[in-house]
Amino acid sequence: MPKVEITIPEHLEMQIAQMVERGEFVNREEAIEDLLSTGIKAYKTSGPSDEEDGAGTGGTGFEDDGMMGHDDEYVF
Repeated sequence: MPKVEITIPEHLEMQIAQMVERGEFVNREEAIEDLLSTGIKAYKTSGPSDEEDGAGTGGTGFEDDGMMGHDDEYVF
């Protein structure tokens, strides 16, 4: 499995650590993998259609809406 290094805001790291402490996930790696997978699935079901995927703008559509349509300080 490919490895990826990311930098996330401290508040997200704290939320992930709390989920692991509560036993929702076995460890941080499992939590991040599951949460990222869930986010991608959610984006696919509610994200832009093929016609709205950023064609002609040089992007993927992520830049316009932020992460899954939420206004935040970072974009994936």
